[in-house]
Amino acid sequence: MKPSSPPRRQLLARAAGLALLLGAADLARAARVLALRLWPAREYSRVTLESDEPLRQRHSLSVDPHRLTLDIEGLAWQQALRDWAGQLPQDDPNIARIDVAQPQAGAVQLVIGLRHAVRAQVFQIRPVAHYQHRLVVDLYPQQAIDPLEALIADLQRRDRAALSPQQAPTDPLGDFLARRQEGKPQEPAQAGPTDKPRSSERPFIVVLDAGHGGEDPGAIGPGGTREKDVVLQVALLLRERINARADMRAVMTREGDYFVPLHARVQKARRVQADLFISIHADAFYTPRPQGASVFALSERGASSGAARWLADKENAADGIGGVYAKVQDPTVRQALLDMSTTAQIQDSLRVGNALLGELAQVGRLHKPQVEQAGFAVLRAPDIPSVLVETAFISNPEEEIRLREVGQQNLLADALMRGIDRYRARNPPLARNRP
Repeated sequence: MKPSSPPRRQLLARAAGLALLLGAADLARAARVLALRLWPAREYSRVTLESDEPLRQRHSLSVDPHRLTLDIEGLAWQQALRDWAGQLPQDDPNIARIDVAQPQAGAVQLVIGLRHAVRAQVFQIRPVAHYQHRLVVDLYPQQAIDPLEALIADLQRRDRAALSPQQAPTDPLGDFLARRQEGKPQEPAQAGPTDKPRSSERPFIVVLDAGHGGEDPGAIGPGGTREKDVVLQVALLLRERINARADMRAVMTREGDYFVPLHARVQKARRVQADLFISIHADAFYTPRPQGASVFALSERGASSGAARWLADKENAADGIGGVYAKVQDPTVRQALLDMSTTAQIQDSLRVGNALLGELAQVGRLHKPQVEQAGFAVLRAPDIPSVLVETAFISNPEEEIRLREVGQQNLLADALMRGIDRYRARNPPLARNRP
């Protein structure tokens, strides 16, 4: 006699139970967001979702109102996501707000409200350094900020401020740069009858590159001090000193806590036709004993020491930690040493380095008494004297404490300013013909 088949109702109940078990297993395997971060800046804003597993996403841009919608599959709902979104900075120049919703089980939707039209880059970064998987959203204003136009506008504002109300608001410095950029003949501006005599020579432009930033904290001292923070403070103090000079102007590669790819730092220096590029860092090592400041220039023939090679490799890894959209990396930076002669640039960089090193010795220890050389990617502008300054070892507890002190930061900025002055007094700017 055949055994009787289970009733249909029983089969349906078993199937439903199995589906529930499978659904629970899927939810157990769902990715979880570990952090939601926003890095605001005029140049671009970055939103980062860090998770324990890679995320699958679709995104779309819309207008009226401007917003980016990010649909993420296989992500467990977390109230913390909504809480994080509510705690993000409210003064972002590109992002107005971020809303988080759960349109269906196992999916999360982020709606990023925008202040204006943007270009979006959305990409994944595999685990690196102390980060796990990252989904990155970079939002660039449709009207990109041109560093040369910003510099000219800054020079125009400075000139207007120097004029009395009766003086004509002429701008020979801005006009000079504008004509140089357009390739037009450079004729000095004619002074009006009430104008004070002023030079139409272009200012000496120094690009200050505060290392790391944003997703890339740089080295972290034993007391938790982050390299990206202290070097930005030193760079800002040095900018004040440079901009106080009538014949000089400083341009920052970053003015806040956000990440700038290495090639973009070089591009900005070349775009503003810089006379000098100074990248400011804080050194670190595996042990707390090393101490002192160092200065580095580029090398065509390999590093001058094993330590210099190790440091260059560490600094060149910044793009991998900070997160760079692979499709927009500029190959011309990597080709610079092959395509253009850098001999004159390196020789001039060594002169800059020696001038800075001599002044840094007056405010603290030196790690090495001579300028070292290695293949730092950020120093590869072939037509701009470029140096990388390691202000101290942040991994040394005593030097970490000093780096946090405003007094020491001012001493470092003073020393670097004196080094720039010493270099300028002994070496007139290189004659360059840049586009």
